[in-house]
Amino acid sequence: MTFEDFKLDPKLLDGLDSMGYTKPTPIQEQAIPIILSNRDLVACAQTGTGKTAAYILPIINEIVGAEKRHLNALVIAPTRELAQQIDQQIEGFGYFVGVSSIPVYGGGDGATWDQQRKALEAGADIIIATPGRLIALLAAGTINLDHLKHLVLDEADRMLDMGFYDDIVKIINYLPKERQTLLFSATMPPKIRTLASRILTNPAEVNIAISKPAEGILQQAYMVYDTQKTGLLKHILKNSQHNSVIIFSNSKENVKKLGHELSRSGLGIKAFHSDLEQEEREQIMREFKSRKLPILIGTDILSRGIDVEGIGLVVNYDTPHDAEDYIHRIGRTARAETTGTAITFINEKDQRKFFSIENLIGREIPKLELPTEFGDGPAYQPEVKPKGSFKRKFSNRKRTGNRHA
Repeated sequence: MTFEDFKLDPKLLDGLDSMGYTKPTPIQEQAIPIILSNRDLVACAQTGTGKTAAYILPIINEIVGAEKRHLNALVIAPTRELAQQIDQQIEGFGYFVGVSSIPVYGGGDGATWDQQRKALEAGADIIIATPGRLIALLAAGTINLDHLKHLVLDEADRMLDMGFYDDIVKIINYLPKERQTLLFSATMPPKIRTLASRILTNPAEVNIAISKPAEGILQQAYMVYDTQKTGLLKHILKNSQHNSVIIFSNSKENVKKLGHELSRSGLGIKAFHSDLEQEEREQIMREFKSRKLPILIGTDILSRGIDVEGIGLVVNYDTPHDAEDYIHRIGRTARAETTGTAITFINEKDQRKFFSIENLIGREIPKLELPTEFGDGPAYQPEVKPKGSFKRKFSNRKRTGNRHA
């Protein structure tokens, strides 16, 4: 299948061709015809599958063919960084057909607020917004959504994790009842099903199974006590040949603490978290993307909120809470057919979580010996009750934390 099979506007097809888009990804192949048919859609697809183009291309196609132009589509995203990335993609696709977009997000100063308000008053075809700033603009009467045709919720599971459920419901009350609603989520827990049943009408469903980690990723783990983690991390970073590294921790507080502690090591490290001013966050991301900043520390928002190729090393300072989050995290490396390394620290409490990760990806991840100066770590004993051949295979062998890759 090619993009021509969707019968998109010739100018849009010319633009896709010039941008090097030839064959649609699985999510695009399944979602675009549904969206073009004007059905509501629930789509389960992770970052990196081409989901943004899956909803943007059919929306742009409709805008190009419209007799009269109004604000046509609203895309709601959980973070400023994702909103900016979506806007950049729309700008790329829309350049060839004259479709415009505006990103709307909080965290800036009064000048940023005025700039967004004036841009909205000037008009745009598509708005990409974070929930909090959008509600403020709606309450102020700055946005007229009377002619809205499309609502897109991108990374809906992440928005609910961040506590935006009530905000989303409030936003829905401002929208026309006659609209197309598209919900994209990396996972499909019950709370997403509940939201979908509340705001969508007879939706079609597309489920792109979560992919296994890329073959080019070397996955490793260390069994550690919490007191060994920071020292081991410094050891790894000082002996690493990678010039682009992301370190993940499970909480903002740990990110800030770790960033402060490691910033004195002279390794070129910055912490990325929501307490930073918007301008500072954007500056950090620019430095990381341009390789001026070699090491970035953040939470899981980074695992789905940035698109940077060439990341050589991902370190899970904390084992992810969710097995699927592990795949998102290590998916930052080994992109575009490159290779990379992913290292996870596992303490005594996180062993069952890590076994769930091994269960999901279908194989055991090698546990490396700690360097001699750190002493012994805990043994790997997740004590998971066998429920299948994979689990039986692991449960019947002696689990030790001192095994080479």
